[in-house]
Amino acid sequence: MHALRLALTDPRFPAAAAPGALTVQNGARPALARALTAAAAPGTDGDDLTGTLADALDADGVAVHRPQLGTLVATVPTDAEARHEARAAVDAVDDEAVRLRSAVKAHDGFFTTFFISPYSRYIARWCARRGLTPNQVTTASLLTALIAAGCAATGERGGYIAAGVLLLVSFVLDCTDGQLARYALKYSTMGAWLDATFDRAKEYAFYAGLALGAARNGDDVWALALGAMVLMTCRHVVDFSFNEANHDATANTSPTAALSDRLDSLGWTVWARRMIILPIGERWAMIAVLTAVTNPRIVFWALIIGCAFGACYTTAGRVLRSLTRKAKRTDRAAQALADLADSGPLAALTNRILGRTGILMLPPLVLALIATGAMLAAALGRPFGSDQTVVAAVFYVVFAGAAVARPLKGALDWLLPPLFRAAEYGTILILAARSEVNGALPAAYGLVAAVAYHHYDTVYRIRGGTGAPPTWLVRTIGGHEGRTLLVTVLAALLASRGNDFTLALTALAVTIALVVLVESIRFWVSSGAPAVHDEGETA
Repeated sequence: MHALRLALTDPRFPAAAAPGALTVQNGARPALARALTAAAAPGTDGDDLTGTLADALDADGVAVHRPQLGTLVATVPTDAEARHEARAAVDAVDDEAVRLRSAVKAHDGFFTTFFISPYSRYIARWCARRGLTPNQVTTASLLTALIAAGCAATGERGGYIAAGVLLLVSFVLDCTDGQLARYALKYSTMGAWLDATFDRAKEYAFYAGLALGAARNGDDVWALALGAMVLMTCRHVVDFSFNEANHDATANTSPTAALSDRLDSLGWTVWARRMIILPIGERWAMIAVLTAVTNPRIVFWALIIGCAFGACYTTAGRVLRSLTRKAKRTDRAAQALADLADSGPLAALTNRILGRTGILMLPPLVLALIATGAMLAAALGRPFGSDQTVVAAVFYVVFAGAAVARPLKGALDWLLPPLFRAAEYGTILILAARSEVNGALPAAYGLVAAVAYHHYDTVYRIRGGTGAPPTWLVRTIGGHEGRTLLVTVLAALLASRGNDFTLALTALAVTIALVVLVESIRFWVSSGAPAVHDEGETA
């Protein structure tokens, strides 16, 4: 019965999304006809029609979905004895044990698999039997994390210990909500969106709580908190961009992919490779323990070092794969990368003005590297509020706009979105840190958080198959190049006016947050589109 429920309702099974017992894409129908002819040919095994049909489809290049049955039973008995054996095998299956096992993700991090899932599945069953919904558990996880952030903001040792414990409790609930959805087969668009959004909100709210707690003790770590958020977001954008660029690429193989498969076959390397990138389970466990026993500065340095190593490891591997494979990217992949780039009206205006000048002939990645390097170098090397920084921002607008003038189908063009995120977030961080204005860094933290929400929301929409946010939204909030230029202009105009720069950053953060949140909530509540989480963060 559970196998039937999964097949009919679980979105992890392709047939669940369409009516009928068998669905075939239009392009596969000729292959299916040939496979049926082959299956009915003399000399074929009539007792295994499904197996013969699947083999024939495989030979014709059609992907065949073969779900792993595990302890479930699926057979077509051909006589009374086989039917009796099949019924006995079905009766011997512990349906409740299967439900509990299938509630847990098949591929997860080491900490989640061995320290959370062994008991969180029973919490999920307890919630299901009491009528609790996955969304209620997701909300409880968020509230617990916010309370943990509040405890960390006290700046006291007891508050730090409570914060660490509550953060782990929040993570247990975060695992439980998905397991509850899989156990009870209660999936929803709203639930997927809440789960995806709240994970980032919980983690970044906890960073802010640690920074507030450190400030109470006279230690300003807002720059480290913002740096950790920038690094984490850029790392996620690398994951998103690479996956979207290769989602439906053809001839998508490489020697490094084969090496990865061989390493995974060794067993222990699977866990080692998952752990060293510091996925969400290991990351939250490290943050919780270090919060309880050390101080916020140590927490942030450990987080930055660990995540920087993980980001370098995954990015280097993906660059190597991109250079060694001969993949041909589709128009859909190029459009997804263009949407992830988040270019605004200034980029479009630049392209119209430049036309087909020499600058547009350079490869997109080269243009993006020049733009990002020049912007960050000016923000770091020139005095705060200098005119040269504004000139560099104009230079960034021109070159960043030129980088997206053509379809992004190059082997390394998936690096453009993370480069633009690094340029925009990094510029805000550097200018706020160098302003030496009271409150500039917390205001910059809020601004980056608001923009990052927009970028994460763009990813979830693309993964859900609904495309990027509407053009009017991107234009309203300026695009990455427009926001970068605006922040540098504000720094130049308000460099000598005390807290006005802080107020300007705060106003910009509130405005962007309101616009993107209202439109995002409207979309996910009304669209009915599937939301796809980035959980796992596999290497």
